[in-house]
Amino acid sequence: MKSNSNLMRTSYSIGIDIGGTNTDIGLVRSDGSVVAKKNLPTREYFDANKYASDICLKIKELMTEKKIDEIDGIGIAAPMGNYYTGCIDNATNLNFKGVTNLNALFHQYMDVPVTVSNDANAAAYGELVYGGARGMKNFITFTLGTGVGSGIVVDGKLVHGKTGNAGELGHVILIPEGRPCGCGRRGCLETYASATGIRNTALELLEKHPQYQGVLSQIPKEQLTSKHVGDAAKDGDPLALEVFELTGKWLGLAMANAVAFSGPEAIFLMGGPVKAGEVLLEPLLESFKRNLCFVYDGSVDIRVSELPDNDAAILGAAALTKA
Repeated sequence: MKSNSNLMRTSYSIGIDIGGTNTDIGLVRSDGSVVAKKNLPTREYFDANKYASDICLKIKELMTEKKIDEIDGIGIAAPMGNYYTGCIDNATNLNFKGVTNLNALFHQYMDVPVTVSNDANAAAYGELVYGGARGMKNFITFTLGTGVGSGIVVDGKLVHGKTGNAGELGHVILIPEGRPCGCGRRGCLETYASATGIRNTALELLEKHPQYQGVLSQIPKEQLTSKHVGDAAKDGDPLALEVFELTGKWLGLAMANAVAFSGPEAIFLMGGPVKAGEVLLEPLLESFKRNLCFVYDGSVDIRVSELPDNDAAILGAAALTKA
């Protein structure tokens, strides 16, 4: 039998968040503390092998600096990351194109388990291992950023599907023949509930209400961001409030539909637009309750992620090592 000291031992893992601009690398303790971080400029790499080599050097530097002899594994959250194959499949925002086998590349430099997934699925694992979903077996996460990502956990397991790409709720069509989406279709949830969607809703309302003279009309259209809209809404700006009324209505509807196929006990929201607070959450909750099938009444909590904003992506990636 293992001793209590072994069962309670402190262990470490590495979480890597690959973004189109920067790559963040964190050394994560088993209690969910990010004890040290480094980063690399992703956009400067055109050779995937050199990229993997430099990341592994950073990992070894972190371990040396913190006097850590071993790690349990490396988790990598990557755009178009495939959990089954350990590859990045044709990510459009990276300079190394085609299929990049991260698992194989990292194993050239480090002899530890490597787990790869997309950033939205990693966020769900982060919530499960380190966040508010600890102890839950059924929940959904929605990550609102440039796009809308999601992760679905059923019976304690993340849903990957046949290809490893299941759970893309941001690409469920919300409004047929609606706004064009980067996936090539029209009307996806992502085009309405993302930061980009919020900006586009504001621009549409500015066109619709030429008499409006509020703060958003003073910002050049090309410089307008979802944060501008969120700040204005929190200050009571009527057009900005209308933007979030619509955004909450659309997202609440999508969330109510998502409940019908997985029956979660909670839905967690994370990402920049969530920081708008009640101006988003109030219309969202009203729409969610109005559109939820009666058999699920009172069974689902809507919660904001408990992962710290600055470290959420790293923690999500590190949590993949527990998958």
